[in-house]
Amino acid sequence: MIFPDSSFSTGLSGLDEVLHNLLSGDNIVWQVDSVADYQAFVEPFHQNASKQGIPVTYFRFANHQKLLTEENGVQVHYLSPEEGFEQFLTKIHSVIQQNGEGGCYVFDSLSELSQDLYSDQMIANFFMLTCPFLHKLHTVAYFAVLRNFHSQYAAVPIMETTQLLLDVYRYNGQLYVHPLKVTDRYSPTMYLLHAWEQDQFRPITSSCQIAEILNSVPWFGQEAATFQMGVWNRVFLHAEEIHENVKSCKCSKEEADSIRRKLLKMAFTRDPTMLKLLEQYLDLEEILTIRKRMIGTGYIGGKTVGMVLARAILQKTDPKWASLLESHDSFYISSEVFYTYLVRNDCWWIRKQQKDPATYRNHIEAAQQRILSGHFPDYIVRRFERMLDYYGQSPIVVRSSSLLEDSFGNTFAGKYQSVFLVNQGTRAHRLTQFIQAVKTVYASCMSETALSYRAARGLLDQDEQMALLVQRVSGNQYGAFFYPQIAGVGYSINPYPWNHNIDSQAGVLRLVFGLGTRAVERFDDDYTRIVALNSPSLRPETSQDEIRRYTQRKVETLNLELNSRQTVSFPDLLHQSPNLPSSLFYEQEDALSHLARGLASNEPIPVALSFQQIFKHSTCLQEIRSLLKTLEAAYHHAVDIEFTVNFHNLDHYKINLLQCRPIHFLDNTTHIPLPKKLQEEECVLRAKGAVIGQSRSTRVDRIIYVVPSLYGNTPITDRYSIARLIGRINQGKEETPPESIMLIGPGRWGTTTPSLGIPVSFAEINRASILCEIVAMREDFIPDVSLGTHFFNDIVETNMLYLALFPDQPGNWIQNEFFESAPNRLLDLQPSVQRFAEIVRVIDIPSDASLQFHLYADTLEQFSACYRIETQRPG
Repeated sequence: MIFPDSSFSTGLSGLDEVLHNLLSGDNIVWQVDSVADYQAFVEPFHQNASKQGIPVTYFRFANHQKLLTEENGVQVHYLSPEEGFEQFLTKIHSVIQQNGEGGCYVFDSLSELSQDLYSDQMIANFFMLTCPFLHKLHTVAYFAVLRNFHSQYAAVPIMETTQLLLDVYRYNGQLYVHPLKVTDRYSPTMYLLHAWEQDQFRPITSSCQIAEILNSVPWFGQEAATFQMGVWNRVFLHAEEIHENVKSCKCSKEEADSIRRKLLKMAFTRDPTMLKLLEQYLDLEEILTIRKRMIGTGYIGGKTVGMVLARAILQKTDPKWASLLESHDSFYISSEVFYTYLVRNDCWWIRKQQKDPATYRNHIEAAQQRILSGHFPDYIVRRFERMLDYYGQSPIVVRSSSLLEDSFGNTFAGKYQSVFLVNQGTRAHRLTQFIQAVKTVYASCMSETALSYRAARGLLDQDEQMALLVQRVSGNQYGAFFYPQIAGVGYSINPYPWNHNIDSQAGVLRLVFGLGTRAVERFDDDYTRIVALNSPSLRPETSQDEIRRYTQRKVETLNLELNSRQTVSFPDLLHQSPNLPSSLFYEQEDALSHLARGLASNEPIPVALSFQQIFKHSTCLQEIRSLLKTLEAAYHHAVDIEFTVNFHNLDHYKINLLQCRPIHFLDNTTHIPLPKKLQEEECVLRAKGAVIGQSRSTRVDRIIYVVPSLYGNTPITDRYSIARLIGRINQGKEETPPESIMLIGPGRWGTTTPSLGIPVSFAEINRASILCEIVAMREDFIPDVSLGTHFFNDIVETNMLYLALFPDQPGNWIQNEFFESAPNRLLDLQPSVQRFAEIVRVIDIPSDASLQFHLYADTLEQFSACYRIETQRPG
């Protein structure tokens, strides 16, 4: 019989809702850890069929417990697989053909066929022949396989052939179902992990909970070492044997340490400093676990190494981190996948030119376009598919993890792209989006920004293959939105001690609400919260008005309904985020709350992000400070981390450590006395405000000054031209280039919105020593400055000094007349830019001049001055 309306039930109403019912012709494969978990779903399926008068046929061929008996009209057919494949298959097909259309079928676990000398290929052959046969007859059939038991030769054909593939997990006594494939049906939550609670199957949206449940079962790998036995895999297979022998005391510790060191050099890094740390903190079992989550062979890259190492350091240093850290279940696309992709898509010769300082800028666009339009081999695509099936519909992020990235001396911060994937839609759509994200990160390896960074550090000729780190996005679902509650970056040393009460050694955080892109990337329309870890209540802002102005207003989220990233205002997001413990993150604006009393009763009092409840009543900041100091001690070096925090309440939260890298800080905690008492008429610039970088007293050889009043009336298109002009001046080849360059201009240097400042890239100004932003542009518009957030990592890494000048505030002034009347060398350096000669002024001060300029900056005092000094001319 064919099912009424072509639909049928699992016998579990909640599961029917998740799957939108079973359809006639469906084959359902259950991936389980035990046959008992399979039987939990077989029984209601059989009971429902019996109630409906639909015949049930059970094929019994395994040694595990019997799933069904002859009661209630079940037809049980006993088979002997040992008789041979063809006999076994023929008998089953004969029964199915004799039964005709319709009906329900239950098969014993296919995994037990391997005990009868059936290879994985033969199990796949059996399924590929039986499944379409049943589908054509409009039946519904249940199959089971043991999870992580079979190679790709069985797993891939079964996945490709079946209509439904469902993972079953048992965790803390509760069953969970994770649909991996559901043909011809879709819902926004279908591919999430679901908890079986009485008659309901509740979707799990918390990244903490999902990762914890899925990590309860070992992941046995994209490409287990027993398959495709190349040299690389043979070494890992040997390592697995040694690991098993160590556990059974059949192998010496020295032999295990030897193979461990070999694996670290093969897959992790060649850097001796990192190798030493890895040898100290990463054991053989952890290395083998990472291998099982790799796609391809080769290196996992610097960002992945940093994350894995940092987590190992924490968990081996203090057991508390096992419960404080959010579990991670990342995947690693190895460097050789990138290398092979370049070769197969004819990108290799262009990449070769990019190793030459004279030609590295050639063909950048052509190379990137070729990468974006290329194709992966089928075997790699299949592994991508399996990884995406594991994540289901959970949002993920594809992150760069190149060989040189996050190493000692070179962080590559912000030079390569990361791509967030909301990961909604059909399986095919999600795969297409993922592959495009991988190509996007690959293409960023050949961007102007990345190549210029490598050229500046003499790294063009070094091997820079791009591995990838694929991570589950940390956070939870709130209505249509998914985001973490807190995200940010942390430094174990504070390069910005704006107050005497700040201990630079305690570290500093840059926090945002929502996705951490607003703490890591450059945004023109908002601010981050800067937190000194020894005194969180201190703020760089000096007044309530500044606090209000420099407060985060916009939140980066993932919109599950739109399947895209979306920026939402914080107040709007609060109203659309059910179950968010929102009072932990905001407070009503005290300065405005009294005004609200005069408003209509239905008008809300304005709210502002402050995190004050967390700072005052949670141990979160203390733990992050402890985390930073633990990592710094292990690295013997200052570190920079990316992290998220998700709160259940003030006492219960999880920290997710996403990245860790060593970062070079110079000591800026020393107070530098003024070389001389300054007279007002000597100063051309004096600032009392934001000073970021190492305190210093230095000569200034060149000042590039952008006149605020003239720039403010310049058309937007010309502002881009001015930015390129400044880049050419700084990158120009002069016989005696100036040693110390100071840039002074209105608004934000590095903005992507020219109305807010000067849209240069850091590569265009990376030779400058001092960067000054003026909070002035024209009478009717006063721009905000960036407070260093645009180039924070670059400023710190290159030891550039950042200054903010507030002309209308006490203690701040600038002698515009001097800068606008001093001799301008612009046309000597760039003769073709006459029209910008009044706007951009290049003031050079030769080293042998009798009048020189000096820059003094004290980070502790948050004071800076540029002043003239008389010198004795040589001779």
